[in-house]
Amino acid sequence: MKRKVLAMVLTAAMAVGMMTGCGESSGESKDTGDKSDISKSASLESSKSKSDENEDEDVNEDGTVNNPEAVKVDKNKLVFWSLFSGGDGGFMDKIISDYNGTKPTKEVQSIMLVWGDYYTKLQTAVAAKKGPDIGVSHASKLPELVDQGVVEPIDSYLKDLNVDLSSMYSQNSLDSVTFDGEIYAIPLDTHAEILYFNKDILEKAGISLNADGQLDINSEQEFKDILEKCKAVMGDGESTIALTNNGDDPYRIWWASYFQMGGKPLVNEDGSKVTLDKDIAVKAAEFVKSLYEDGYVAEGIDDHQKFFQSGKAAFLFGGTWATGALEQTENLNFAAQPWPMLFESDDCWADSHTLILPVNQNRSKEDTKAAVEFMVGASKDGGLTWAGSGQIPANKNVLDSQEYKDMPYRSSYMSELDKAVLPSKTPHFYSMKSGMIDSLNTLWSGQTDAKSAIDALYDQLNSSLE
Repeated sequence: MKRKVLAMVLTAAMAVGMMTGCGESSGESKDTGDKSDISKSASLESSKSKSDENEDEDVNEDGTVNNPEAVKVDKNKLVFWSLFSGGDGGFMDKIISDYNGTKPTKEVQSIMLVWGDYYTKLQTAVAAKKGPDIGVSHASKLPELVDQGVVEPIDSYLKDLNVDLSSMYSQNSLDSVTFDGEIYAIPLDTHAEILYFNKDILEKAGISLNADGQLDINSEQEFKDILEKCKAVMGDGESTIALTNNGDDPYRIWWASYFQMGGKPLVNEDGSKVTLDKDIAVKAAEFVKSLYEDGYVAEGIDDHQKFFQSGKAAFLFGGTWATGALEQTENLNFAAQPWPMLFESDDCWADSHTLILPVNQNRSKEDTKAAVEFMVGASKDGGLTWAGSGQIPANKNVLDSQEYKDMPYRSSYMSELDKAVLPSKTPHFYSMKSGMIDSLNTLWSGQTDAKSAIDALYDQLNSSLE
């Protein structure tokens, strides 16, 4: 069955590759401006030097490669395909470098792919029996990869390594990587959408912070009152909120608003029926649309994180992965806090990164065990380094460590772990997400009204389940 599915994946992936030259934008892979040495990806230099020897790799300016299978690899190392090409990429490079420095069973070589192409290329490579030894998957994508036979379970290797994940991760984290009683990935983090703000602009607008250095926001009206004060002091070329007018960014605000308003899960527990509350979905969409209509968002913002980094915006709704890059941006006086409670609760959007073991018939049992050994070590021993990127580490020991608690900003949004509403655990989620974003884009761009956009979104969800 899975072989048949893999063949279908290969055909579909090739078709996608021919139809489109760019993938979706998550905000996680965008170049994030000024970075410290740790964020200057080592993959950039290694890929460029190798590119001189083999132009087939097709290396981009940020060090990502368009043809990962053409990269010359060290046969004595495990090959790791990474999608961390943004501000978090350098932190993963540091984890790998530190791991290799411990003289492990087998060292690791990282190849950095373009985010938008990553899953298509991974699925295609596995179907063609040319997959990497180690990979990354979002928790929201993992059900699909498991269903398609792209990844293999790791229980037996964990047993050989005497690793007990139950002592290292929360039950929720383990549940997200467990299918039919088998574990398919090592949790790495939770990355949530939080609120960043420019303290200089807020001071100029006469807005005070509380004793914890954060904003007291407990309703939509309180938030909009603050936005109005900031709007009054914004100049030409500036924006009260740094936000794009399409894609993942406004979708994530809609997601948080929908669940804060009491919205039901998108589908039922077994993934067989759409359970979205259309009335609440419309209200949430109208709220997001009001941010544009009320003049809080300037037109033409292509990269909301870069725009905020430039000091031209009072607020940024952005992922936790932005923290590491923002704090390394010169002259940016900012702070971060959890997603505000605008409606009935303080739910927020979130997803998780996990480390996976792609199916690879050419990988020996010894190498497979070594790959799992790295996956565990990267999350456990590299957890504090990974926290430097801004992500909330999954490993409980890292979360409980004083070193993590002493890191600026991170402890202020740790609570998002309990408030995050993660995507439904269904192999159809990525197609559902794509359809939802396409439908909502028609609203943000003014092509339709909220009810029509949500009607289309609902139809897209149904189509994804058929």
